[in-house]
Amino acid sequence: MRLPFISHGKPTPRRCSQLARWPRNDRGSAAVEFALVALPFFMFVLGVLGIGLYFFTVSSLEHGVETAARQVRTGQAQKGGLTVGDFKNLVCSSAGSYIDCDKLHVLVQHSATWSGITPEPCVNDSNEMSASTGDTGDSLYDYTGGSSQVVLITLCYEWDLAQTFAFLKLGSGSDGSGAAIIPATTAFRTEPYSSSSS
Repeated sequence: MRLPFISHGKPTPRRCSQLARWPRNDRGSAAVEFALVALPFFMFVLGVLGIGLYFFTVSSLEHGVETAARQVRTGQAQKGGLTVGDFKNLVCSSAGSYIDCDKLHVLVQHSATWSGITPEPCVNDSNEMSASTGDTGDSLYDYTGGSSQVVLITLCYEWDLAQTFAFLKLGSGSDGSGAAIIPATTAFRTEPYSSSSS
């Protein structure tokens, strides 16, 4: 008895033709190739974007601290009666509006000699962000000293955007939040200007 649904004998020409075409069938290959390449490609693009934004922020902070420190170096800030808060605002305005001033800490110290300066870390041993120097209403003169003083100014910025690019591991933040701590520092000896703080 021959069953109708079972093939018997040699394959038909039509079946041979279909089998021969099967290895050459490339329909959907573009979708498969895109699926294989898409994840590495987008990770690469996001990585380049993240690193670019990181270095852009670093450059902006360095520009901000150098511009603001110029007034300290020449004595304009001390003689003009700038406060710690005024100096911080000056740094922020020089760095750019995309810098969140609430996330910026400013550390200022001075000494008569270079050996008397000890750089302060942005994060202490307890993994907490170092507090800014003094109160916002304090006179900047109290922390920069008079003329011919060695001054070290350190900015510590919590860059929250690093959390968006967590796979780059740019930083873990002071509280483990994933924010990157970006420092920017400048050191100089102030010019021999008149030491009046008024």
